[in-house]
Amino acid sequence: MTDEVLKRIEDYFLGRRPEPMLAPDAVIEDPFARRRYESAAEFEEATREERAALPVRFETFRYTAVHETADPEVTVLEYELGGTVLTTGRKASAPFIAVMRVRDGQIVLWREYQDKQAIADALRSP
Repeated sequence: MTDEVLKRIEDYFLGRRPEPMLAPDAVIEDPFARRRYESAAEFEEATREERAALPVRFETFRYTAVHETADPEVTVLEYELGGTVLTTGRKASAPFIAVMRVRDGQIVLWREYQDKQAIADALRSP
């Protein structure tokens, strides 16, 4: 795993890069929501409206741990994403874990585990 890949992921989440460097045939999974996408295009199409409607301006991204594995293509990321909820002005953050496989500088697998309760709490009106 290179620092460049980690920086590109951060840039994507903070809106400084339009795409998350997914390989065209990347598999994207959200196991807790039981969602799986078989390509970058399928993921983009299926989540475009949902992401656009999310009332959050992401402002902070922090890796809390980066775990290399025995497989040089696989890394486990622990990170925190924070920002402002646009409907309330409230600042909030939530933790995430992602298991990713990177090949030739592109993500070919992204499996993300979200703290759904922390996200729901942040979006709830006070």
